Amino acid sequence: MTHISSSTALAERSLDRSATAKSRLSKRQRRELYWGLGFVSLAVGGFVLLKIVPIVASFVISLTDWNVARAPSFIGFDNYARMLTADPLFWKSLWVTAYYSLFSVPVSMAFAFALAMLLNNKIPALGLFRTLFYLPSIIPIIASSILWLWMFNPDFGLFNAGLDLIGLPRQRFIYEESQVIPSLVFMSMWSVGPMMIIFLAGLQDVPNQLYEAVEIDGGNAWHKLWHVTIPMMTPTILFNLLISIVAALQTFVQAFIMTEGGPNNGSLFIVFYIYRKAFQEQQMGYASALAWALFLLICALSILVFRTSHRWVFYHGGDN
Repeated sequence: MTHISSSTALAERSLDRSATAKSRLSKRQRRELYWGLGFVSLAVGGFVLLKIVPIVASFVISLTDWNVARAPSFIGFDNYARMLTADPLFWKSLWVTAYYSLFSVPVSMAFAFALAMLLNNKIPALGLFRTLFYLPSIIPIIASSILWLWMFNPDFGLFNAGLDLIGLPRQRFIYEESQVIPSLVFMSMWSVGPMMIIFLAGLQDVPNQLYEAVEIDGGNAWHKLWHVTIPMMTPTILFNLLISIVAALQTFVQAFIMTEGGPNNGSLFIVFYIYRKAFQEQQMGYASALAWALFLLICALSILVFRTSHRWVFYHGGDN
C-alpha cells in the first residue's frame, strides 16, 4: 500500500509539473505551438485520409462479394479461401511474379552496380556518360513500354533485325510464353538509373585508405572489390535490394501495355491480375483479397531480408 501511494503521489507531482510548465508558455510560444500543430495536422490528416482509410476499406471490401453494380454482401474469408484453393490463375500469377522478380532483381542490381563502378572512375566526359545512363529512367514507363514493344516485334523489330545481321534465327520474344519473362527481365535493365546513382553515391563514400592498405599488402583489383568495395557497400546493397524487390513484385505496366498478361498468361503478374479482377471483371471483393495477399507477401519478404541482413551487412566502424 505504501508503494502504491508513493507511485500515485509521484505521478500527481509529474502532472502538476507538466501543467505548470504548460502554463509558463508565453503567448508567442503558445501561438507557435498551435501553428505547428496546425501544419502537422494537415500532413497527418492527409496520411490518414489517403493511406490509412483506403487500406482499412480494402480489407473490409475483401470480406465482401461486391461487383460495383449492386450492394456488397458480407461473405467473411470466402475470398481468401477461394484464392488459395479454387483459383489456379492466382498461383499462376504468383509464380510469374516470383519468376520475374527472382531474375530481374539480381540482374538489375548487378548491372547498376557495374555501371556505378565504371562511372566512379576518372574518365573523359564522365558527366555525359552519367547523364546518358540515367536518362532512360526518366522516360515515362508507358513510353518506354511502347518503344520496347516495337523493338521486340517479331516481324520488323530492332532485335530481330540485329539477329538477321549476324545470321541467327529470329525470336518471338514477348510473343512466346517461354521467352516473355526473360525478355521483360532484359527490359528491366533499361531503367536502372536511380539505382546506379545510389550505388555511385555509396562508392564515393568508401575510404581511400582501405584501398591503399590492400595495395600495400600486395592485393590487386579483385581483392579491392571483394574485400573492400562489396563489404563497404552492403548497406547500400540492402537498400537497393529492398526497393528492387518491392518494385518487381508490383510490376504492372509492362503486362498492361505490352502483353495483356499473355501469351497463355505467361506474363500474368499479380498486380495485373488484381487489375483484371477489379476493373475488367468487376470483382472488387476478390481483387481486394488479392491485394492483401500481395501486401502480406511484400511484408514477409521485407521482414526476411531485414532479419537476415545482420549476417552480411557491415557498417562503418565494424558493427553489423
